[in-house]
Amino acid sequence: MGVLAIIAALVLEQWRPLSDRKAVAGALTAWADWLERTFNAGESRHGTIAWIIAVLAPVAAALVLYTLLAWLNPFAALLLNIAALYLTLGFRQFSHYFTGIQSAIRDGDTDRARQLLGAWRGESATHRSREEVIRLAVEEAIAASHRNVFAVLFWFVVLPGPSGAILYRMAVFLDRRWGGKGAFGGCARKVHLALEWPAARLTAFAFAVVGDFEDAIYCWRTQAAAWPDPNLGIVLAAGAGALGVKLGMPLTEVEGLQPRPELGLGDAADAPHLDSTVGLLWRSLVLWVFVLIILSVARVF
Repeated sequence: MGVLAIIAALVLEQWRPLSDRKAVAGALTAWADWLERTFNAGESRHGTIAWIIAVLAPVAAALVLYTLLAWLNPFAALLLNIAALYLTLGFRQFSHYFTGIQSAIRDGDTDRARQLLGAWRGESATHRSREEVIRLAVEEAIAASHRNVFAVLFWFVVLPGPSGAILYRMAVFLDRRWGGKGAFGGCARKVHLALEWPAARLTAFAFAVVGDFEDAIYCWRTQAAAWPDPNLGIVLAAGAGALGVKLGMPLTEVEGLQPRPELGLGDAADAPHLDSTVGLLWRSLVLWVFVLIILSVARVF
């Protein structure tokens, strides 16, 4: 049932992507801000209480509903899983930016590519060189595919019903909202890091299997720890190694160079690497679905 829900949700999202994610994000933001105003008194235990209310309450509700539906009508439980994945998966959340940048670079319209990258990252990119635009687009695509697709699928499979997908996406959201707010955000940050630990390694391993395995593993082992976020560093390093492209590296800012560690091996990022990134992500997704199908068949026998 889980594999059917994943395939159905992926097909549905490609065919008719959710058009009003901003409304969902707005509702979650209002909910998180209300909890922060209510509970934030500057202590870590207050953040823990707020996190439990914000996350475990909807997760528990989804689990109870799934269990009830699975007992009464398995098809209704399947529909619940599809609906939850449709809301939590996000291939099309970032693919339109990436496709637009890919098309603009192909047409030689670097200014348009800069505008799309800036909108994607939420910051001005008018000063970016062509190579930096391509490099950052590849980085954003790899990171977004992990956070919006592969990690969601991992936790959906690990926990019953839609609870895992909801847990992961809520944890990511609250870390972004609360993670930098001192002791109050400590719980949100720690839980997110804990959930990322296994998911990031499986995503990186999938990149290695469908790409250049030796270089992906080498970059994972030797370069990932230098990235500010070690879990994301694993994903980016393995992705860069699998693609044979150099990511990371210093960025040109208005005030000077922003130092960043180097990730990957091979050539500087160029237009063909945008096409290679699309192939890597789709091959990884097919691999995940194939493995899940094999595991599902094995359970039957």
